[in-house]
Amino acid sequence: MNNVIFGIDVSSRDSSVCEFVGQAKNEFKITNDTPGFTQLLKELQLFAKKPQIIFESTGVYSRRLQAFLDDYDYQYVIMNPLTAKKEMNQGLRYNKTDKNDACHLAMIQLQNHHPFFKKEAEAYHKMQSLDRSYDELTHDIVSAKNRLHRILQLTFPEIETLFNIARGENYWQIVKLYPHCQIVRNLNKDNIINDLLKIKSIGQKRAQKMADKLIDLANKAYPAASQDSPETSDAVYYADRLLQLTADRNERLEKMIFLAQTLKTDDLEILVSIPGFAKTTAVRVLAELGNIRRFKNPNKIDAFIGIDPGRYQSGQIDSHLGISKHGNAIARKVLYRAIGQIAQAAQFSPCHIAEYYAKKKSSQTKGFKKIAIASVHKLVRTIYALIINNQLYDYEVAKQNQRRKS
Repeated sequence: MNNVIFGIDVSSRDSSVCEFVGQAKNEFKITNDTPGFTQLLKELQLFAKKPQIIFESTGVYSRRLQAFLDDYDYQYVIMNPLTAKKEMNQGLRYNKTDKNDACHLAMIQLQNHHPFFKKEAEAYHKMQSLDRSYDELTHDIVSAKNRLHRILQLTFPEIETLFNIARGENYWQIVKLYPHCQIVRNLNKDNIINDLLKIKSIGQKRAQKMADKLIDLANKAYPAASQDSPETSDAVYYADRLLQLTADRNERLEKMIFLAQTLKTDDLEILVSIPGFAKTTAVRVLAELGNIRRFKNPNKIDAFIGIDPGRYQSGQIDSHLGISKHGNAIARKVLYRAIGQIAQAAQFSPCHIAEYYAKKKSSQTKGFKKIAIASVHKLVRTIYALIINNQLYDYEVAKQNQRRKS
């Protein structure tokens, strides 16, 4: 009875189950709903000792199965689909069918004894869900910005020069007021100043300067669309959409920060102590990596986010490829971008990672991406060491540790 294994191949509406009891095999299908999970529960309860359960992570589809198993306190193995495919191809898979995949998953567990998934605090799951929504909203914001830019080229392209720094909420509110240059031309300066004063953080002096600039830009403009054109309405729509998307994204960020602060750890404070790590980056790293203490070593985090080196073996050929790109792509992207933030912050707050990055860049022996990924490796090791030792970042300590290793 020790080798009772349930391999489950999860699809959108139903799942194939392969039950191994010693050498005996039983295959059946279940629906991914209450009746189907009740059927699975009856099969699982036939055994005095709880069976081993293994399935692939298939996004939202496998989450329902995972929730069911958590509710009934069953341990399980969640396989990365790419890892599962690799192990299946090592002498297991001959025919591609759902039933075969379910049985092959069971055989993988029988042969390789993968560790059970360690359930994390509910706050981590909520944070990750919020971060996925945050990431989607970021994509929507980029898309809306591009559309607004294209429309303004027809109605009031000069308004894009109103702000010298990155355009944000104040700019979009001004675009809502003046989506077409003719609207500015139709108003006197006092009207424009009064409109601008209604926008938060714009005072009297700034409103007067911006009014002068808006009038000057409007007089220079030569629009391709008229004031009553659909493009003018579209400019208002996308400016308003950007304001709403930004508010929605900020709301999710605030919720993530609140959840991180409810954890019985100082992990958020520790991550923020790294130069260049604002709360946004820190909480997103926590949301995607989860409880960092569950990893046995930094290499496990590398594999989790897909920056571990790939390898190709065939006959006499044995070569190392670029990074595997398996695992959590969002975490990989957040950490990759963090390197640029750390490099910028180094002007005011020294960091050994920024120094490593600058040294590699100056050597110009590798491409930019390779240097950035090498820096992410170092960042992962720093994060892991700080969290495991429950320490804030200290530049001098980090430099001493670097000297010892070299």
